[in-house]
Amino acid sequence: MSINKYQLTGVIEAPIISEKSTNAAEKDNQFVFKVKKSASKKQVKNAVELMFSVEVDSVHVLNVKGKIKRAGKTLGKRSDWKKAYVKLKPGHDIEFSAA
Repeated sequence: MSINKYQLTGVIEAPIISEKSTNAAEKDNQFVFKVKKSASKKQVKNAVELMFSVEVDSVHVLNVKGKIKRAGKTLGKRSDWKKAYVKLKPGHDIEFSAA
């Protein structure tokens, strides 16, 4: 690995638990994570394999644009962030309650 294990543990910020991600996990063995904005597909793959001891089949990443919100006269903007869809090889699973 070109990046050390300490840096890999900081790549994944949080799992995303929603109705859409739950359906993807049940149907396609695909899990969704919030990751660092600077993370690459290879870094996400290595981080998931290291943290959860599973084999990753593929990774899809996308940038999520922050929404513009108004509070009275003031306009504000939420931060942009990155989302990763991680598909696991057959026979592998991630249990968030145990991890």
